[in-house]
Order: sequence, then C-alpha cells, then structure tokens
Amino acid sequence: MLNNRRKIETGILIGAALGAIYVATRPRTTNHDSSRLVNWSKVEQMAINMVQSLPDSEVIDRHRLGFMYNDMVQQSVAFIHSYTGLDLIHGTGTVYVFDRVEWIKANIEGFRKLFSKIEEIQAHLDNSSSLGALVFSQVNKQLMSTQMGVLLGYLSRRVLGQYDLSLLGKEPVGGSLYFVEPNIRKLERDLRLPGYNLRLWIALHETTHAFEFEANPWLRDYFNSLLESYFDVVNSQVKTFRGKDLLNTAISSLRSRDNYEGWMEIFMPQAQREIFRKLQAVMSLLEGYSNHIMNSIGSSVLPDYSYIKSRFDARQTNASWADKLFARLTGLHIKMEQYRQGEAFVNKVVAERGISFMNKVWEGPENLPSLEEIKSPQLWIERIDANA
Repeated sequence: MLNNRRKIETGILIGAALGAIYVATRPRTTNHDSSRLVNWSKVEQMAINMVQSLPDSEVIDRHRLGFMYNDMVQQSVAFIHSYTGLDLIHGTGTVYVFDRVEWIKANIEGFRKLFSKIEEIQAHLDNSSSLGALVFSQVNKQLMSTQMGVLLGYLSRRVLGQYDLSLLGKEPVGGSLYFVEPNIRKLERDLRLPGYNLRLWIALHETTHAFEFEANPWLRDYFNSLLESYFDVVNSQVKTFRGKDLLNTAISSLRSRDNYEGWMEIFMPQAQREIFRKLQAVMSLLEGYSNHIMNSIGSSVLPDYSYIKSRFDARQTNASWADKLFARLTGLHIKMEQYRQGEAFVNKVVAERGISFMNKVWEGPENLPSLEEIKSPQLWIERIDANA
C-alpha cells in the first residue's frame, strides 16, 4: 500500500513535468507502440470524436489552398527579412494545409516523444507486481489518456496555425508550418474578416517562428538541453521521493515569499523551478517576438490590419465562461499571460532601442531574458548594454 501511495504522490511531480513540457511542445507524425502511461490510441480517438461531428470540417480545394499558403509564407519571409535583417539558413520547412483530424494526428507523435521521457520516470515506480499496483497503474493510465484526449480535441478546434519543430531528436530536423483551414475559415466567417489578409497575418506569425529557430541554429540545441535537464532533475527526485517531501517543499516555497507563475511551482524544488522558469522565459520570448513581428509588419502591409486586430482581440477578451474555466483548469491561462508579457517585452525594447538591439537576443543563450527581465525589460536592456 505504501508503494501505491508513493505512485500517486509522484503523479503530482509528473504532472508538473507535463506542464513544463506542454509549454514547449510543437510535435509531429503518428505511431502506435505500447505505452505505460498513456493509451495513445484512446487519446487520438477521443480527440477525433470531439471534432468529427463539427460542420464545415473538410479542406475544400486543398491544392489551391496549398499554393496560396506557400505563397503567403514566401511573402512573409521577404517581409520579415526586410524588417529584422535576419536570414533563413535552411528555409521555412514544408507547408501543410490541415483539417482538424489531420492536426490531431500530426501532433500525437510529438506528445509521445515528450511523454516517453516521463515514462522513463514512471518505470522506476512500476517494479511492484501486486494487484493494487496494477490497478493504480491502469487507473492512472485511463485518467491521463482522457485528459490528453480532451486537451488535444479542445485545441484542435481553436488552433489556427503552428510551427512544428521536432524536439529531443538526435539529429537537427527542420520544422513544418501547419495551417488548420477549417478553424481559420470559421474565424473568418464568425468575425466577418477579410479572408486573404487574415491568412497572411497568421502566416506572418508562424513564419516568424521559423526565423527564430532556422536563423539561429543554436536555439534548438539550447531548448533541447533545457528539456533534458528538466527530466534529469525530475528523475532524480522521483527515485528518492517520499510523500512528506511534497508537503515540505510546498511549505518551504511559501515561506520563501517568492513570486510563483502558477500553483505547480509551489511543489517544485529550487533546481526544478529554475529550469522550468527558463523554459517559460524562452517560450514567452518566442511568442512575444512573433506577435510583435506579425503586428508591426501587418500594420504596414495589410489594409485591413486595424479591423482584423480589433476583432481578434475582442474575441479573446470575450471568451465564453467555459473556455475561461478550461484555460484555468489546464494552465493555459498562465501560458497566455506569459505570451502577453513576452509581446510587451519585445514592444518595449524595440520602442526604446530598435529591432537591431532587440535582435541581440539571438546572439546566444547568454543574451536570452529571464522571466524577471521579461516582466521588466529595462533590466535586460541594462544587462546587454553592460555586456557590450
């Protein structure tokens, strides 16, 4: 019984790992091998069931749309290069026009890769052959599978575009650009937006992500090193984990009067929390930089920019109570707030020092901002000036 309780308690640590990794995920293709922690066939089917019955779900005239999105990406490349001065080394990767089911399937394998690291941790807990251990293992697997299925199904109804970078691979792999046409078409119709300019605006955002990684090859290695370090820390904790450790960590964290980004951090020891925050700072920067580029270029090249932006912002502000509740339950609201802070950071730096100074952030890991600097851009500006 002690071993079973230890498994349940450790689930909280694994949940924290999932939160950190979810922030970083930009995955790809499907595969169906066995899993200790998640039933991926169930995840895929649950997610698909959530979108199959939605009206207007097909991609009509796929060939024409593929040509159009490729052209928009190439336009975006020219715009972004002109504005930032950054150069693509390996190009933007393949452009895909997806329906919602295709997006779900394309993302399953990336989640599998990330979960495989967590399953290595879970394996330390699965050395008991008792009936109780087996029951708890199966219950945890069903709960995790249900949660993942609902999350993927929910996101597949809202994602407009995605830059998919293969992470944790042994060899560098270029990214791919996904455009989920049924969601874009629904947004265009619901908000009465100009279709072509809306799509070009989205293309600017996703193509900027390609610039971030492909113009700065060190960034992928740095990101992977953070993920590997995070899992190493969690793995070492799990091997010696006791139930009272969780309570002691929470009490110690609360006494420290530190500022926490979310409830998960309260249960993280210092070493784990530091890596977690580095991951979040990088993601805030990546999304903030892409939003800045999307809006700065969009305002100058899209005649309908102000209308598109105002309608889009109003949609996010007036989200339904169900969407707001789901965001809080899954931690998505924290993620969105960090992205807002990331955009405010980039806007502030560019306003004060220009885009060339902002681009010093891409010179190496030592120039990346911390979460504290994301919230207070002047701290980052002063540090970069001092280093120069």
